[in-house]
Amino acid sequence: FFQERLRYMLVLLLLLHGTESFYVPGVAPINFHRNDPVEIKAVKLTSSRTQLPYEYYSLPFCQPSKITYKAENLGEVLRGDRIVNTPFQVSMNVEKKCEVLCNFPNKPVVLTVEQSKLIAERIREDYYVHLIADNLPVATRLEFYSNREEEEKKKEKDVQFEHGYRLGFMDGNKFYLHNHLSFILYYHREDVEESQEHTYRVVRFEVIPQSIKLEDLKADEKSMCTLPEATGSAPQEIDPTKENQLLFTYSVHWEESDIKWASRWDTYLTMSDVQIHWFSIINSVVVVFFLSGILSMIIIRTLRKDIANYNKEDDIEDTMEESGWKLVHGDVFRPPQYPMILSSLLGSGIQLFCMILIVIFVAMLGMLSPSSRGALMTTACFLFMFMGVFGGFFAGRLYRTLKGHRWKKGAFCTATLYPGVVFGICFVLNCFIWGKHSSGAVGTTLGLGPAGSVTVALLCMWFGISLPLVYLGYYFGFRKQPYDNPVRTNQIPRQIPEQRWYMNKFVGILMAGILPFGAMFIELFFIFSAIWENQFYYLFGFLFLVFIILVVSCSQISIVMVYFQLCAEDYRWWWRTFLVSGGSAFYVLIYAVFYFVNKLDIVEFIPSLLYFGYTALMVLSFWLLTGTIGFYAAYMFV
Repeated sequence: FFQERLRYMLVLLLLLHGTESFYVPGVAPINFHRNDPVEIKAVKLTSSRTQLPYEYYSLPFCQPSKITYKAENLGEVLRGDRIVNTPFQVSMNVEKKCEVLCNFPNKPVVLTVEQSKLIAERIREDYYVHLIADNLPVATRLEFYSNREEEEKKKEKDVQFEHGYRLGFMDGNKFYLHNHLSFILYYHREDVEESQEHTYRVVRFEVIPQSIKLEDLKADEKSMCTLPEATGSAPQEIDPTKENQLLFTYSVHWEESDIKWASRWDTYLTMSDVQIHWFSIINSVVVVFFLSGILSMIIIRTLRKDIANYNKEDDIEDTMEESGWKLVHGDVFRPPQYPMILSSLLGSGIQLFCMILIVIFVAMLGMLSPSSRGALMTTACFLFMFMGVFGGFFAGRLYRTLKGHRWKKGAFCTATLYPGVVFGICFVLNCFIWGKHSSGAVGTTLGLGPAGSVTVALLCMWFGISLPLVYLGYYFGFRKQPYDNPVRTNQIPRQIPEQRWYMNKFVGILMAGILPFGAMFIELFFIFSAIWENQFYYLFGFLFLVFIILVVSCSQISIVMVYFQLCAEDYRWWWRTFLVSGGSAFYVLIYAVFYFVNKLDIVEFIPSLLYFGYTALMVLSFWLLTGTIGFYAAYMFV
């Protein structure tokens, strides 16, 4: 029976692997019959210029008779999603030529001066509108020729997709609103028996936004309208200095598609050139393994030579003068200054390490795909809280090894130091987002159900889950036997000789950061694009590989740096190793500044503040992560 079950599970895993689908077992497709309603929902408005998401109805769009918000998970609320119903009436496989959206067909929508000003401002800030149908985000098709030569123009065009659609456009100093949406929905017809009715599944959702002047849209009593000829129509201008009249209209067109439901997300995920990605990843792997090999050879050969020399000296003459790292054997395990803070930071580093490792691994298996909106962030938050038990355990054991006695204070420090800094920065940034009335704000003042309870939920998770777990781990770690150091520490500290210029901490940070950063900076570009430019990030297989390379390179660089430090007879390696191993975080900061200047079009104060605030959090977390990896590698080595 057991073998039978095992065989069944293996077959199931192989099938799941073979389909290359992004769907977890349990996320079922929705089957539609002809004429079934396909609900179009709005998610939010976003702009890479301001980095402030807004709720859909923050602008005067047509509203349904009753507005209902979808219940959202933690990740969705933190991202600023506010999923809400819209008045678009779309039925499966039913065409619509042109229909007026608001309930009064002959009466145009009148925008007040305030509303016109707001729309004009959002158009100037380059806002995109995000809608979803059957959980598929809307995309705008962009067609262009890869080669500009005349004979090449006859070849097929390159097609790329843009998330959402532009709210409007500017021509000179005039603002034009996209008030007509042509929805193109693709369906896949499922195979059914002859007697049964055909079922359809939505596999793609595209939109062609148009700006059409009120006079050119001829509407009748039944809410139907006639679209003008493409050449003769003028766009719908929004004058921010006066009231504006316009009609919101839409049309629906259905097309059959060969795309199966399991691979319907492929269109959205292959939005950039993957070739570059492959090449750079392989390049990073080769360079890192090459450098790792060289470092390993240096370490093994130098150490072997050192040990051979020491043994020879012992044989020849016991009284001979010792040199290098053997001189500091009586001081190398002398506890550093501020052992409680060091062990607390390392505990948070272990917490981050476990969380990131599990998240990337689970995402690599396809369980945190972009189709599960907000799942990645929710999982990361909960995992960080639950990993507190491991962080506490390692911090407690290290604190005991460093001759610490106040374990309760140490546990409190571990549970609150790093999370407290994160919470403080986020709270300050959140106040600025509140001031802008953005949906990205987390708190009660918005009057929105999901956002209001999130601050309370996060604080409850921190003090109700993370803090007790850290205390639990710390208690057991502190009670466990401390790390066994192979040599005794002398009573009197040894004097440290004057150090060369290249043994300076900052020089060490610069030298140690290059290798780990070089391994991951291409991946960093894609992660930054996902965070700041509303792209999907889904290459978690690559990311897992890069993470392994990062761990290996951090460990080796840390060992090399601590070896050189001990050879220079400087035994104060505890804090230094932690700081120097996190050197790649300094390069991440420099890269973030470069990305801000060259890739983003941010000019205002609050978006800039948000960018650098969140970047500071990323750099701090990355420093803790790489510093912890390097520290434990160096400690084992020493």
